[in-house]
Amino acid sequence: MHSLFRPYSSSSSALFLLLLLLLTLQPLTSISLSQPEALPSPEKCGNFSISFPFHLSSSSSSSVAFRLTCTNSSTLFLHINNQTYRVIEFFTDGLLVDFPSSSPCRQFNDLRSFPFSTNQFFSISFENVISLYDCEDSSLCKAGCESNVLIGCDGREEDETSGGDIGCCYPLSDHSAWRTVDDFSVFGKYGCRGFSSWVIPRGTNRGKRGVKLEWAIPRNSSDAICDPEARTVNATAIQGSVRCVCRDGFAGDGFVHGTGCLRSCYRDGNEVYGNKCDFKEHNGKKLTVLAGVLAPLFILGSLLALFCLLKRPVTSTHEAQHFDHSPTTTTTSVSFRKGYNKTRLFTYRELEEATKGFQDSHKLTQGKTGTIYSGNLKNGTRVIIHKVLCENQIEFLEISSQIDHLSAVLHRNLARIIGFCMDIGYNPVVVYEYPVNGSLGDRLRLGLDWCKRVNIVAEVAGLLALLQYENYPPILHNNIGSGYIFLDEDFQAKVTGFGLQRRQRTDSSMYDVAVLLLEIVTGSKQREETVAQALQRIKGGKLEEIVDPCLYFHEQPGVYREQIGLVADIATRCVLFGGDGKFGMVDAARELLQIAENNGGVGFDKKGDGIEETFSNSSLLQMISMSPDSIYLPKT
Repeated sequence: MHSLFRPYSSSSSALFLLLLLLLTLQPLTSISLSQPEALPSPEKCGNFSISFPFHLSSSSSSSVAFRLTCTNSSTLFLHINNQTYRVIEFFTDGLLVDFPSSSPCRQFNDLRSFPFSTNQFFSISFENVISLYDCEDSSLCKAGCESNVLIGCDGREEDETSGGDIGCCYPLSDHSAWRTVDDFSVFGKYGCRGFSSWVIPRGTNRGKRGVKLEWAIPRNSSDAICDPEARTVNATAIQGSVRCVCRDGFAGDGFVHGTGCLRSCYRDGNEVYGNKCDFKEHNGKKLTVLAGVLAPLFILGSLLALFCLLKRPVTSTHEAQHFDHSPTTTTTSVSFRKGYNKTRLFTYRELEEATKGFQDSHKLTQGKTGTIYSGNLKNGTRVIIHKVLCENQIEFLEISSQIDHLSAVLHRNLARIIGFCMDIGYNPVVVYEYPVNGSLGDRLRLGLDWCKRVNIVAEVAGLLALLQYENYPPILHNNIGSGYIFLDEDFQAKVTGFGLQRRQRTDSSMYDVAVLLLEIVTGSKQREETVAQALQRIKGGKLEEIVDPCLYFHEQPGVYREQIGLVADIATRCVLFGGDGKFGMVDAARELLQIAENNGGVGFDKKGDGIEETFSNSSLLQMISMSPDSIYLPKT
């Protein structure tokens, strides 16, 4: 008879106890560490907030290249290359300045009125658009440039109808007549006699008068440039120089000599930092005290358990063979099946208390399906509370049935339903878990990289396709948008806010998907009129004009720029063909999943199962793998 356990020697027992003690005490150090709960306050000059590398008293390595002065505590000046420029506005990648002369705003300026030499820290930005006057060579004038809204000295738009004259419009991004090593005097060889300048920020067509200067830091700097939680971004107009951008989940300027990167998240619709992103019920100090009290007890308990283990009866190998090895049912994180969740029945009074009477301060978003609130239950659990829109008794009964149906659906991209409330006389209410990274809308405002954006919408489209075509009756969201999509610690989508009325329209769902796709491309919420404008620019080949400035479209690898165009195209087809069934949720899901898979997303991040993992063994997988022309979609 062979023992399953070898006897311990006294020396090995002592070594084991020492290791156990060290492992037990190790969490005490990590738990007591804390992070600042706010970003450092920037310097001020009037209405300007000055951040790295722009400091009134800069100690950065680039201070010899430029300096700032604040006059009368309100007017800010940049001194560079022996010239002085009044600062108009700061951008994340540069600043807008006025012409060096102290003369008032003029309709046009002499070509030599803005002397500037590019260096390793500054360059004239490609985002500037200039108007040239009295040019002898009209080949400079670029078609389509006049569609930008350019504001004159008097605050009015400069065009012929307003009495102004924008002259010959030329974007510096064209590069045919101007290069970064040039100043504006280069246009003299085309016979031009004067110019005006505006910056057109990415994603807009409205100009701001002045000259934008891009800034960056030389990549070959001997010191570390970026915070460990930041990534480097190549400058557009300054060769060999970079900027730092905090990665998702962190905020700050990203520079080692600046504020660095501080962990960030959203709570109750507000951005918070550092330890405030710890969603545990106790703060760090309480945890440290609690750990200090419990650690000795844990050590004693561990020693007692070890003593009992060494004294337990010896078990034979033969006896071990009689242990129960019955199979257990397991599911993957992306499985899709029906079962019975243990959901809780809340009273309306409980949910009123959790939201302080459904106060506006707890409101997260509002739409066609009702209103979403954040709340805190009595046990400290943070939850999402969806007050579902309900107009009559028939809808109330339908919603009751659909809540029961939805509660039985298990899917990794469906926010877990904790419970619900169906008190007579009140709107139905669904209570969801609260994922720690807040809503997609909040994260887009903070900045989210392209791969995460496309992965999130691919997951959402896949979930909506499943709920629509693999359920009877079908479950349609009826108002999908960034405010109803929440993100967990791995930035995985968790969808909330289902309408739950059975009388819903698929064409409305497709339009909502189009709006969502445009939002991840543009970085801003889309209204009906802005959707039309965005689609018009996409159709006109001007996609780069609407792309979110945080994506730095022109600095993205070619494959990502192509993907942004593909997603914009999917949004266009959702609007044009979603209403008559020619382009449905399955089509959108298939194409988005393919884009995400090319980036290593939707299941590839951990297991590599791709579409197969997302859709399990469903019949929908076959539909998604088929060509669009061969798919027959059931009527809903």
